[in-house]
Amino acid sequence: MKTSNLMMATAMATISAFAATGASAESMTLCWAAWDPANALVELSKDYEEKSGVNMEFEFVPWPNFADRMLNELNSGGKLCDLMIGDSQWIGGAAENGQYLKLNDFFDANGISMDDFLPATVTGYAEWPKGTPNYWALPAYADVVGWTYRKDWFSRPELQKEFKDKYGYDLGVPADLSQLKDIAEFFQGRDIDGKTVYGAAIYTERGSEGITMGVTNALYNYGFEYGNPENPYAELDGYVNSDGAVAGLEYYKSLYDCCTPPGSSDWYMSEDIDAYKSGQVALQMNFAFIWPGVNADPNVGGDRTGYFANPPGPAGHYAQLGGQGISVVANTEHKDAALEYIKWFAQPEIQARWTEMGGASAMRAVVEDPAFPDAQPYNKAFLESMAIVKDFWAEPSYASLLLAMQDRVHKYVVAGQGTAKEALDGLVKDWTEVFEDEGKI
Repeated sequence: MKTSNLMMATAMATISAFAATGASAESMTLCWAAWDPANALVELSKDYEEKSGVNMEFEFVPWPNFADRMLNELNSGGKLCDLMIGDSQWIGGAAENGQYLKLNDFFDANGISMDDFLPATVTGYAEWPKGTPNYWALPAYADVVGWTYRKDWFSRPELQKEFKDKYGYDLGVPADLSQLKDIAEFFQGRDIDGKTVYGAAIYTERGSEGITMGVTNALYNYGFEYGNPENPYAELDGYVNSDGAVAGLEYYKSLYDCCTPPGSSDWYMSEDIDAYKSGQVALQMNFAFIWPGVNADPNVGGDRTGYFANPPGPAGHYAQLGGQGISVVANTEHKDAALEYIKWFAQPEIQARWTEMGGASAMRAVVEDPAFPDAQPYNKAFLESMAIVKDFWAEPSYASLLLAMQDRVHKYVVAGQGTAKEALDGLVKDWTEVFEDEGKI
């Protein structure tokens, strides 16, 4: 990706200042999840090491264990991590419990402006309380739930004709969630090149956050709200369990029942990737971080795959936010070096390289560059997706809130227990008890 002359000049000036100040620590550790973007960050960080003289060490934990391992590290006051790329939902607890350094003064002193980043990522990854200019992280990795589809299957004339004859519109990127279900039903159990294929790989995982990260993409677009915006903790009833929210949960169950592969009752990111890359499904729900790997895959990559943002529903157009911010752990013994890393990482040149190497910058100078939408086949879908994001609770009690939702939603969608209304009524009860225990109501 090409950067403007102004961007390059600004970056070089920042690099010169950075090199002059240096950092005093000999080594420090950055903690994150174990995945391809983390490997890219290791390579990118060699520039920081060269300019600072600081040796970077990394602690990467597989996603299934990431939250438990790192939240335990924060809650126990451990000394392992100097820098933490933590999930967006951790911001509230880390801020209120004094586990992350507040970065406002540092940002002001070093000319780092949150106006330079996509607004949704500032709200999602950096702010606490939400909607206030109090920053505990720098947006580090922009991510969102979107969709991939078998473009090569969709383009087959015989399938196009059969689909239009049946549904009355062209087979292509779905205009809304109703069309997405039509497409999934159309492919369910179909023979493609002598192999039985299925409609869609969606999130159903029970143990961590999977089904919540999936079902919200339907709930939001049918009218689900986390509460009355004027009284978010005390007025959940009628918002979490509104008629629209009930319809959204029923939609997600119907998509699971009609159109998913056998044995997909506990699937999350890796299972969906495997199903798609092995040619089992026509559609795949997943975070955008997987798109570069799909594009490069020898079986489904290149022109064989297309990408699109989560489709709208009858009451809105949203997608579940993913991604993380990078924070300085409050009890670090290498505060100066950690802050200098944040300063280095915030440079436009570094952010551009970060995206080129496999990261996902949230910096507007990178993603709003005129060359960005066409630089990769999935970039347009990424931009469209980041414009419609909504996030889960980022409360200090988010883990209790998440566990309750995982339980209620999985029992209804996958296990078929009760009704959607009963599931959401139960969730209102669960969440109300959490907020009562916290003294928020």
